[in-house]
Amino acid sequence: MQHIAAGGHRLEYRWHGPAAAAAPTLVFLHEGLGSVAQWKDFPQRAAAASGCGALVYSRAGYGGSDPVSLPRPLDYMHREGLVVLPQLLDALRLERIILVGHSDGGSISLIYAGGAADQRLLGVVTLAAHVFNEEICVASIRQARTAYQQGNLRAALARYHSDVDCAFWGWNQAWLDPGFMQWNIKKFLPGIRVPLLAMQGEQDEYGSAAQLDAIKAGSGGPTQIRLLPDCRHSPQRDQPKMTLDAIAGFVAERLN
Repeated sequence: MQHIAAGGHRLEYRWHGPAAAAAPTLVFLHEGLGSVAQWKDFPQRAAAASGCGALVYSRAGYGGSDPVSLPRPLDYMHREGLVVLPQLLDALRLERIILVGHSDGGSISLIYAGGAADQRLLGVVTLAAHVFNEEICVASIRQARTAYQQGNLRAALARYHSDVDCAFWGWNQAWLDPGFMQWNIKKFLPGIRVPLLAMQGEQDEYGSAAQLDAIKAGSGGPTQIRLLPDCRHSPQRDQPKMTLDAIAGFVAERLN
């Protein structure tokens, strides 16, 4: 594990596969309760399947990265996509990138793709991204709060985060804030000019297929959507082969 400064914080990151000068880089952006470690070996397998390098990092407030002040502002994903991510890419001198974002990380990827106009960006893959809030998401986040306060969720997450309360409450309080029901990033979609692959599980407990429909309808670039069977909110865990194959095929199309 290595560390680098971006967005005013020290962020942990890990690299797999070829160096940035030798091949494009898959940049992995984790979910709202994720970290480098929680991707497990999926980025390494994606690097091997695609021939790309893979950068995996923990955003501030997660994993072994610096903590953040709480509560998070309700536009925290906008800041991650428009300020922190560009600084990180610049600091690591990446030249050709494909974003792979899960849940919050997928939303951040869409904000970046539509708002940053970065010539380095070759494509975007999202796994269970949100472009607007909906009741199914809020209901599951309420259940997560109960599991954290009364069940085993806190102990399970503490294995992955140096400040587990910062990680959990920064995410949970923002999404359950009444003002967050109006959160919406559809305005960024028309600015996306690169190919986009959006995947989601049929049984996703945090979002409906309306998220995929909105991405398809709004994106300014060529867009593929895939609704995966027997899959909940984490395609990389519930359908790893299907997800890996889709990413490898998408990358091959971008590079040929």
